[in-house]
Amino acid sequence: MLEHIILAIALQVGAYLALKNWWAGAAVASAWAISREITQAEYRWIEHYGSGLRANMPWWGGVDPKVWGYVDPWLDWIVPLATVVLIASVATRLGRTTD
Repeated sequence: MLEHIILAIALQVGAYLALKNWWAGAAVASAWAISREITQAEYRWIEHYGSGLRANMPWWGGVDPKVWGYVDPWLDWIVPLATVVLIASVATRLGRTTD
């Protein structure tokens, strides 16, 4: 999970440097983390229910609750998402000036 957090932060910083917006960076990093886990769920679905063939998987295979039945895939997207949202919140708050 540490690698996921580091990659999410790297994506957020990269997007921030390009767009000067921490929330845009959080969106990029969150989209990456979520899409990565859905892709992993698709592979689990294919392995368990699709006889090893992608062609046997329905369009909704990656979000089938049957392949999300343990905590690891949930943490692999929730923790990076929470991390980049926290960074965006803190960075935005620190960037504001008070009058």
